[in-house]
Formats: sequence, structure tokens, C-alpha cells
Amino acid sequence: MNIEMIETLKKLENVQVVAVSKTRTKEEIDEVAKLGLTTFGENKVQEFVEKYDPKYKWHIIGHLQTNKVKYIVGKVDVIESLDSVKLAKEIEKQASKHNVIQECYVQIKISNDENKTGLPIEDAILFLKECEAFPHIKITGLMCVASNTEEESIVINEFDQMNELFKLVKKMYPDMHYLSMGMSDDYLLALEHGSNTIRIGSSIFGKRNYQK
Repeated sequence: MNIEMIETLKKLENVQVVAVSKTRTKEEIDEVAKLGLTTFGENKVQEFVEKYDPKYKWHIIGHLQTNKVKYIVGKVDVIESLDSVKLAKEIEKQASKHNVIQECYVQIKISNDENKTGLPIEDAILFLKECEAFPHIKITGLMCVASNTEEESIVINEFDQMNELFKLVKKMYPDMHYLSMGMSDDYLLALEHGSNTIRIGSSIFGKRNYQK
């Protein structure tokens, strides 16, 4: 547990810090919460369900399959990985069933890495218009995962593209408040280039625990 890092993150003004708790135990999550960070991010639905505690705020930050949506709507605070109309339809179905408004961020594929998921940036405006048909979905942000590279100029360019898109859609959608980009290795760069939501894992918890 990096207490110094947690104290540094708590001092950031107007920044939402999501403590990425994948592979972490419920006990570790509770310890971080005692130190003042109470928003957690999970990649996998199964891990979210196992660790879910309603006194914390939860984000699903990993790729979400439609058959998993039913397990999280009504419990998770934000789905950060909305990236298709098919997924939006399922979220709308489950949110309507539970009579809730599900907050979501649209995940944009900003990197050329084939392993990264998300909506192509050129399709973002059209997708947002399509989502207007879903009254139980409230889109409040955009999310991306930058390239895993030591070439800082590549990451800066990706962050700047996202920031330009964010500024554009903010003018169109008054509920658009959050730009989620930046993780343990690049969060300072992300903040410099417009991010107001960062997803921090290893810098808070230490090296990952790998499942057996």
C-alpha cells in the first residue's frame, strides 16, 4: 500500500480518482478506503460482484460483454466502457427493468494497439446521437486507454485528440462532465492534457496480485 501516493492523489483538485482494484482483495480495498479513496474500478464483472460494497462508488472500466450487464446495473455507479449500440441496448433493457438511470462513459479507441477496445473516434458523435434513444442511460463522460509506449509524443497526441473531442461534445451535451484518461504510468501527462478522471492501480496498491 502506497500511503504517500494516496495522500498525493487526495490533494488533486477537481480530479476524480478511481482506485483500480482488479485482483485485489476486499480487505485491501477497505484499507484504501480508510485512507480516503472510496471510488474503485473493476475490469471484470465477476470480481465486481464478489467485492461489491454499497458504501463505496464503483466503476466498471474493462470491456463489458452484453451477457454480463444484468449483474451490474443497479449496483455499479459508472460503466466506463460503453462502446456499441448493442451494449447500449442491453444496458437500457436492464436499467429500465430495475427502474434506474445508468451513468456511462463512452470508451474511445484512441490507440492503434489491436488489443485495445473502444469506439473509433470518428464514430463518437454519431454514437452519442444514437444513444439519445435510450432514456435510462446517462452519458456523462468519455474514456480512453492510451498506447503502451515509451514514446511520450504518441501518448500526448492521443490525449490531445481526446481532449478536443471532449470539448466538442461538452458543447452538445450538458451532462458531459468527465474525461477519463490516465493510469499509473501516465496520469500526470493525462492531467496536463485535459483529463479530470484518472484510473490508478499499482501506484496505490503496489504490484499486482496475480490469480492462481
